[in-house]
Amino acid sequence: MPRSEPLQVLAVCGVGMGSSLILKMTAEDALRDLGVAARVENTDISSARSMSPDVIVGQGMHTDELAGLAPVVVAVTNFLDKEGLAAQLRERLAEHDWL
Repeated sequence: MPRSEPLQVLAVCGVGMGSSLILKMTAEDALRDLGVAARVENTDISSARSMSPDVIVGQGMHTDELAGLAPVVVAVTNFLDKEGLAAQLRERLAEHDWL
């Protein structure tokens, strides 16, 4: 059953600037295409450690550092691949009955 409140999603990169902003926009599009209400923010790894999101999408090289910070952590290699991210999110969100 889908959640009643929007998912809290973090787009994370090492510094939290350019690439996380691109990933944020891609994640917003992917989630919209899936029909999932979400609030997506971009940030750096250090800041992400002090937050409690539902979902983290981030560079694959950083996902080990992000493990355990959210119920769903998705490794992204191509920040512009909306369909690929949507497929990963569809699978992972379904595991938590969030779709």
